[in-house]
Amino acid sequence: MTDSLPSGGFDTEALQLPGWKHVYSGKVRDLYVPVDDSITEKVGQECVLVVASDRISAYDHVLSSEIPDKGRVLTQLSLWWFEQLDVEHHVLASTVEGGVPAEVEGRAMICKKLDMFPVECIARGYLTGSGLAEYNATRSVCSIPLPEGLVDGSRLEKALFTPSAKAEVGEHDENITYDDVVAMVGDDIAARLSELTLKIYTRAEEIARERGIILADTKVEFGIDAATGVITLGDEVLTPDSSRFWDASTYAPGKSQPSYDKQYVRDWLTSAESGWDKASDTPPPALPAEVVERTRARYVEAYEKLTGRTFA
Repeated sequence: MTDSLPSGGFDTEALQLPGWKHVYSGKVRDLYVPVDDSITEKVGQECVLVVASDRISAYDHVLSSEIPDKGRVLTQLSLWWFEQLDVEHHVLASTVEGGVPAEVEGRAMICKKLDMFPVECIARGYLTGSGLAEYNATRSVCSIPLPEGLVDGSRLEKALFTPSAKAEVGEHDENITYDDVVAMVGDDIAARLSELTLKIYTRAEEIARERGIILADTKVEFGIDAATGVITLGDEVLTPDSSRFWDASTYAPGKSQPSYDKQYVRDWLTSAESGWDKASDTPPPALPAEVVERTRARYVEAYEKLTGRTFA
């Protein structure tokens, strides 16, 4: 995670963990730093504890309802993906034996301290979401021209690197061009970020397809390892919160595809039943038990289909 921890953050009552000091909370994750040298000595370098909560966000709001086991699913799936990818990553330990507090075992990782780049690195293999909206208006995505005739769910001839600028909690990330990334981090690093992002997407897309799942797009983040100077993959990777996964057996271009994420939450919040206006400043209402249960089941299904493991 970051060498200079992000400002602001989500206001939440974080767990008090022996040996660690809470320093930041995002929409989903809480960050801690060690309060003595014993943990740093154990892992061999400066580190941060990343704890995934069961919080869920939608439409730039953190909901009052939580999704049971979501933090564990995201963490375990990320750890599985880190094992599959031939890319330098930030995980140092993920067990109690490795130094993770027993209170958060299964949903926490001790990670290298990184100086994060201010770029959300996104790879798109299919046209949908904000990319589709931009295409419909300009026939391009992040200023990359695309052919006529593409529809929602169209597979792109070649996966695209379509970065965005990181926003503060509660704000929208903003799509930017490759030239914008160059202006932020320089030619060499921009080229490396694009190369690594597309490498991760290409390998993950192959793995997911073998398991009957389409990886439409994914967001990854990188930083510099202060100890080695190496560009390193950080944060979560290839989870339903950072990626768009579709069931290959029901895939049909020309319409919105059901995805393995918080679709049930979004659908309910925008339904007449919720009574909530997403254009207002009013916080979203609590989720019905059925929506919570279905959302949890969708996250678990994604984990089990991708890894071939039973979530316990």
